[in-house]
Amino acid sequence: MQTIHALDFDGVLCDSVIETAITSWRLAQNIWDDMPKSELTQKFIDNFREVRPFLKTGYEAILIIRLLYVGVSVEILCADYKVELQKIIDKDKLDIEELKNLFGEARDRWIADSLEEWIEMSPLFEGVVEFLNGLDKENLYIVTTKQERFVKYILEAKGIELEDEKIWGLDRGMSKVDILFDIQSNNPNKKILFVEDRYPALVAVEKDHRLDNVVLKLVSWGYNTLLDRKKALESERIELIDLNYLEKRIKTDVPI
Repeated sequence: MQTIHALDFDGVLCDSVIETAITSWRLAQNIWDDMPKSELTQKFIDNFREVRPFLKTGYEAILIIRLLYVGVSVEILCADYKVELQKIIDKDKLDIEELKNLFGEARDRWIADSLEEWIEMSPLFEGVVEFLNGLDKENLYIVTTKQERFVKYILEAKGIELEDEKIWGLDRGMSKVDILFDIQSNNPNKKILFVEDRYPALVAVEKDHRLDNVVLKLVSWGYNTLLDRKKALESERIELIDLNYLEKRIKTDVPI
């Protein structure tokens, strides 16, 4: 039986923390008048990286940056992530759809100004290029909350060509669960292997009995917490994998 690799992007293939933090910092400067006009510091990026496992969709990064700037600690943000985000949305009367559009537009401007610099700030994890090049592109899908054009820019910069129909992103307006069900429905005789860095995304698939045959893997190198990895180790269905699995796949030509 052939295997479809359905792969998340940020946190599985791409280490997008620096690019996301810089884009969000620049947007925050435009949204809130009291934000400093200086460049983002490394310490701020490090703090953002600690909160990154809780982020589900890109626009949330703008809110994380703002909350960190006004003094909300990393510990509080991690403990009460959804509550803290909702507080600032309500307090500043922010529109989520507008934030999503602003986030995409800010990336578009950076890419128009310097695609090379933007790509440099969005590196792929070690071994990913070799891993992707070794896969049958007919059986490869990207399942992400990133806007699809940005995924395509990064992959093409690394010499990886994927048809548009193989990249399922924010543009579709679908949950990952529904995307996987669509892929499964269109490929009834193939096994699907879903690789994610967010434990809750895997749990959502686990709870949907339409997807009982989907193989689930959590990457240890992505944006997740020690508790997420511990839960995966204790799970009967979700397997925790590390970068050695990519190397094994490259060398043995066996699905991870």
